[in-house]
Amino acid sequence: MLKVENISFKYSEKEILKNINFIVNKGDYLAVLGESGCGKSTLLEIIYGLLHLEKGSVYWNNKKLLGPNFKLIPGEEFMKYLPQDFDLMPYITVEENIGKNISSLDPNKQQRIHELLEVVDMTDFLKTKVNNLSGGQKQRVAIAKVIAKEPELLLLDEPFSHIDNFRKNKLRRSLFKYLKLKKIMCIVATHDTTDALSFADEILVIRDGELIAKNKPEALYKNPKSAYEASFFDEINEIPFSEIDSTTNSNELVLLYPNQIKITNNKGIQATVISSYFKGSYYLIEADLNGKIIFFEHFEKIQLGSEICLKLIKL
Repeated sequence: MLKVENISFKYSEKEILKNINFIVNKGDYLAVLGESGCGKSTLLEIIYGLLHLEKGSVYWNNKKLLGPNFKLIPGEEFMKYLPQDFDLMPYITVEENIGKNISSLDPNKQQRIHELLEVVDMTDFLKTKVNNLSGGQKQRVAIAKVIAKEPELLLLDEPFSHIDNFRKNKLRRSLFKYLKLKKIMCIVATHDTTDALSFADEILVIRDGELIAKNKPEALYKNPKSAYEASFFDEINEIPFSEIDSTTNSNELVLLYPNQIKITNNKGIQATVISSYFKGSYYLIEADLNGKIIFFEHFEKIQLGSEICLKLIKL
């Protein structure tokens, strides 16, 4: 079990993280969401032991981790950390890079290398030197390398940022299935909510260094407490309650995803279409609601300037 207790951190005068608390259990996957500069990467570096803490503590199975000021070599043996810049040796092969994290005494070393390359879909590049790979291919090899030692805790910082979309979904499924099978705890700092919604056991949302939300993916998606939280999952509409109920003057804002707003032939909220964006299986419609821009989904394109009536639905 990993326990992060009341940690705060600053590089200079400005605090990067402020009083962060959470617990992760064995084998669980925790996704950390937040905009750039909010402190996600700093949090991973603190947990791994690269940054010294003045305030707060990190515990592993109730044992306090002392951090870099008390260790000759920063980092913890039972953890592996993959930062955004890959820790690979460019002038040796993919096989040799991964093999460096597997004991030469392991009789199944070659089998394990092949297994790991299957997880990241890189079996055809076994004998290729790393400097001849693309950025996305290097990232996949780096992932295979960090899981080669089967750490108890894996820390990943934007692990799929360089990988093509058509490979990304397959890689996510393969990697997170492998980590669950091996009961490897995983913490991922990401901007991509597909990583979080589909695979995480729990999501943390950080804003300006503060933990503002912590919940299971479905609960967080269905009941966001702010537009900031909801905006990671989709376009978000902030509609004044007075627009929904004409009998009130309340300025309270209702948060709605585009799939919670539909066109109706009956009397409803009136809006004017501004644009239609093709999304494959549907169109994302941009409309003007009394001077406020809103987005909703529709099965076909709607002509610019069309006057429409809308109704709101719940998830």
